[in-house]
Amino acid sequence: MRHLIFAFLVTLATTAWAQPAGPFILPLLPYNYDALEPYIDAQTMEIHHSKHHQAYVNNLNKALAGTKFEAMPLTDIIMRAERAGAAIRNNAGGHYNHSLFWSILGKGAAFNPKSKVGEAIIADLGGLDSLQKMLNKEASSRFGSGWAWLYLTPDKKLAVCSSPNQDNPIMDVSTYRGIPILGIDVWEHAYYLKYQNKRGDYLSAIWNVINWNQVNENYLNALNDDLLRVIEKDAWTELKEFHKVMAATFHPAEEGDFKPIRERSGEMALKAMAIQKGRIPTSFNTPEINKAVADLVLGAEKLNMAVKKNKKDKELNKQLTALHDVFHTIQGLCSH
Repeated sequence: MRHLIFAFLVTLATTAWAQPAGPFILPLLPYNYDALEPYIDAQTMEIHHSKHHQAYVNNLNKALAGTKFEAMPLTDIIMRAERAGAAIRNNAGGHYNHSLFWSILGKGAAFNPKSKVGEAIIADLGGLDSLQKMLNKEASSRFGSGWAWLYLTPDKKLAVCSSPNQDNPIMDVSTYRGIPILGIDVWEHAYYLKYQNKRGDYLSAIWNVINWNQVNENYLNALNDDLLRVIEKDAWTELKEFHKVMAATFHPAEEGDFKPIRERSGEMALKAMAIQKGRIPTSFNTPEINKAVADLVLGAEKLNMAVKKNKKDKELNKQLTALHDVFHTIQGLCSH
């Protein structure tokens, strides 16, 4: 039974983005509340899990009810944190973050430098000592409540960062994007009963109860997770900015309103140029996408010139439609 509970929690933490939609439930722990003594006391674990995490789950289900996010898997929700609003953002993050946190805690699974994640930590971050210093610095300097993360970037490199409140690197609001494989909770409810205001003592202690077998599993899963590519595309800021202008001009034109494109054609041309001049994400930096981006720039400049010459709506519609098709060619290539 204990093995089945653990398997359930591992699945929740490492493939949460693919799990069915809510209503979401509180995951069971794969260990007793006192299993992490003396580093994390039983009372803290019980309150943290059964009260705080349960509240995130309850509030998430309540916030999702009747919204378009209700039918989405958890990571689809947190990918859209900015659009989802504060209640969904905070509680979906709280549920995801804590589910991961419980899974990477435990005794008896020491750091193995020959494991895949061990080799990556050495190669990307300089080793375990370096990682601990970096993560502890992120955690101790995080003002107020939040998390410190070891995460896999879209370039498949390990990196560390911190985030406020219940944010994490998956979210569209995050400056640092990727899939978290280890998280340290620095909300006071994670340590206050035992350590009071001594966050540094808690950060020193928690390294004694990191389940490195699970962190390694999280790393291997993240390497092969399609979510990494989705995040990489979502983090392509210049493409997203162009999309905003395209949406705000193309759809009105479909309804016969050409005022938006006449007012914003110059902006669209600049946004297209920004894509070409900016850094195209590694996975998408292919000859096909570079050609499509060049076509986008050319088409946007041509459309802007047509607007300046006060061409008729029919001509603008033709060029805007062609430009829209090029944009969707780029979108399609990013999905392959």
